[in-house]
Amino acid sequence: MTAAGKPEREGLSIGAVLARLRPQFPDVTISKIRFLESEGLVCPARTPSGYRQFTLADVERLRFVLSAQRDHYLPLKVIKEQLDAADGAGPVRPPRGLVSVPVEHGLPTAAAFAEHAEIRMTQEELLERSGLDAATLAELEQYGLIRPGPAGFYDSLSATVATTVNSLARYGIEPRHLRAFRASAEREVGLLEQIVAPLYKHPDPDARGRAEEMVRELAALSVTLHTLLVKAGLRRVTGG
Repeated sequence: MTAAGKPEREGLSIGAVLARLRPQFPDVTISKIRFLESEGLVCPARTPSGYRQFTLADVERLRFVLSAQRDHYLPLKVIKEQLDAADGAGPVRPPRGLVSVPVEHGLPTAAAFAEHAEIRMTQEELLERSGLDAATLAELEQYGLIRPGPAGFYDSLSATVATTVNSLARYGIEPRHLRAFRASAEREVGLLEQIVAPLYKHPDPDARGRAEEMVRELAALSVTLHTLLVKAGLRRVTGG
């Protein structure tokens, strides 16, 4: 309370902003909002006690950012440029006519790399779910394509890899052929690690949230580029 007996915070708290955004963006988190603030995409006021005070205009600005990321697959740098250009020109709206990667083309978004509640499967459950046999699974583990956890269980990501490998096997592609995929993925991960590792080591408690958001966005961009390069290469094969 202030000296006049009025509440110190009259704007929207970060929790209230989250509640307004969640119906449209179920994956948004407080860490995400803080990350967008740290990147200069929204600048809420602060009370003397340091609490954030968001306005309705701030909420619409966040809605614009989240829509541009999800629906237009734009990197934050481009979104910020759009926002900077729109400042002083009235309410911001989702961008039109921009060179972007449409989500409906099946390319990944940063949300695809968010951590979800994991399941644990035994080897028998993994084999039943994927259709692989034990010998093929042993090969995949030998080549580092699947790794059980410390307790010997497999997660949902391992199951998806196993199912994908089983589908490739129908075309004569064996686990030994997939070592190049693993090596390529490890090189990409190594590059991303160099970029985000300093943030994970930063003493700022919000830095880890920024690092997690950044690594998801970088991962999506990396996989998108890989997908587009494969598509371009296939044109030479098909003569398209």
